[in-house]
Amino acid sequence: MDARAANVPTPAIASSGALGALESQFIDVFGRAERAAVNVVDLTVLNQSGNQSAFAGAIVAEGNGTGVVWDDEGHVVTNYHVLGGVLASAPKGRKLGEVAKVTIQTNEGSRTFAATLVGASKEKDLVVIKVDAPKELLKPAVVSSSSEGVRVGQAVFAIGNPFGFDHTLTTGVVSGLNRSIQSQVGSLITGAIQTDAAINPGNSGGPLLDSRGQLIGINTAIFTPTGTSAGVGFAIPIDTVNAVVPQLIANGEVVFPSLNIKFANASVERDLQVPVGGGALIQSFIGDSAASKAGFLATRRGIAGIAPGDVIIAVDGAPCGVAADVVRAIERKRVGDDVQVTALRRAAVGDAKPEKVTHTIRLAAANA
Repeated sequence: MDARAANVPTPAIASSGALGALESQFIDVFGRAERAAVNVVDLTVLNQSGNQSAFAGAIVAEGNGTGVVWDDEGHVVTNYHVLGGVLASAPKGRKLGEVAKVTIQTNEGSRTFAATLVGASKEKDLVVIKVDAPKELLKPAVVSSSSEGVRVGQAVFAIGNPFGFDHTLTTGVVSGLNRSIQSQVGSLITGAIQTDAAINPGNSGGPLLDSRGQLIGINTAIFTPTGTSAGVGFAIPIDTVNAVVPQLIANGEVVFPSLNIKFANASVERDLQVPVGGGALIQSFIGDSAASKAGFLATRRGIAGIAPGDVIIAVDGAPCGVAADVVRAIERKRVGDDVQVTALRRAAVGDAKPEKVTHTIRLAAANA
């Protein structure tokens, strides 16, 4: 033995101890939900060999994302924009067959299967595909029944495939609720859950879980100047997912209820001296609007100049401060439901004593 090596002090080596309660909880959540998260790859982003790139480096194109196993029939939920390439390339009206490759973790490793399109909702950035895999390999997520119990500050967990690294767990808290965001396909998503759990390219379409491992949202977007996580991520709330997915499975499409109203933006509200945050100003009606038939008024030009339209302040008694609140309240209903809508009516710009007006409206499908 080298004499010099004998003089080197030996560091103290501690035995591995028991995990803490918090660590054990994290491990338990991941263990119960890991198999419900799958890798989804749009066919248009596969490489020439037809396989997903094993390591994507620093750049992951849209089309390489995550999905959630919905049931043991093979239905998988992901974001519309994850499959945007193949959906956009299909001729209008043509029924699509295989649209993606789905990789599932098994006890023996990962296996990849073809997936066909079941239904898509660009409006809510959601799509359902069906994977041709044996039932014993499918481990559906435990889906929460409602977003009502979600609170700012509670722990959340995201599982996804950021930058091609599959089944990555990130943790954080709920940072905000009822956010209104524009999806990557340009549609408005209301009621979004904001989280600081790291969400990066490749996480899109993956599960946002609570501390019990229940699915409370589908990760969909980040706000960042760099294209990577800046601690401001958003998930589609489970209320929206629960309303959309069953319709996609049953009918291949979603029929959304609507007041068929175009609401004014904050700039117009200020110009017409309508308090911003004090309700949703009706700018115009869309098509054959039931709201118009019921007696509500849109912004219009009168003898004395511009007259502001009615400002909706409540739907079925629930207060509405902005247009997104109205949209969210209506989307929780169904076509054919009757809703009571309350608005403030001003006789002219600057009217300090508006009249309160209430009408019952039967909801129709959203006009194109």
